[in-house]
Amino acid sequence: MSELTIRDLHVSVETEQGNKKILKGVDLTIKSNEIHAVMGPNGSGKSTLAYTLAGHPKYHVEGGSIELDGEDVLEMSVDERARAGLFLAMQYPVEIPGVTVTNFLRTAKTAIDGEAPAIRSWVKDVRESMQNLRMDKSFAERNVNEGFSGGEKKRHEILQLELLKPRFAVLDETDSGLDVDALKVVSEGVNRAKESTGLGLLLITHYTRILRYISPDFVHVFVDGRVAEEGGAELADRLENEGYDRFLTGTNVG
Repeated sequence: MSELTIRDLHVSVETEQGNKKILKGVDLTIKSNEIHAVMGPNGSGKSTLAYTLAGHPKYHVEGGSIELDGEDVLEMSVDERARAGLFLAMQYPVEIPGVTVTNFLRTAKTAIDGEAPAIRSWVKDVRESMQNLRMDKSFAERNVNEGFSGGEKKRHEILQLELLKPRFAVLDETDSGLDVDALKVVSEGVNRAKESTGLGLLLITHYTRILRYISPDFVHVFVDGRVAEEGGAELADRLENEGYDRFLTGTNVG
């Protein structure tokens, strides 16, 4: 049983207007096999939390701690965090010209595991995962995300999730831009990954539609850089019906 613990996390980011505080004391604990949904209005700090966990240099931790099984995540480099078992599925995956999906996946797996996977079993695993995600086999030889549609990029993120087998995954608005069919395929991939490895999931989303396919154990509402309310799946249903207005009275959300 692994545990990712966030305590009193304060994070700022440099903007053209100067230093702006985004997270203002976030507490969150995620354990293996748990699904935590983070919801909230634009500018509430959801994506900032994701990129801080991954180690993006743009975000400055001004206070608090992040620990993975007692190890200080904030002292780890980006690649050390990945090897420790942290995975980020980005809202806007980047293109990597000149690097094929096949080479990218095998290089990433080798870096994380410390040794190259056996070719025969690896090829079998990649093909099986691609078939499950309804990705044409030609994707394997295309350059990473180059010319991919939004849905194709998101499927590729979940392909990585299934093959790299992290301990904890942060999915930053993986549902954005997906049609109903793609949303279902991507969600099934996330559920497969969780069932096969017992990973913990931090699912960041604006909408409840993905939660119809990936059922959360806990829902956290972010408002103005803090957790304003917590509950079970029923809280997401309430947000769907009522929106965020009751949290925003008198609050300046940038």
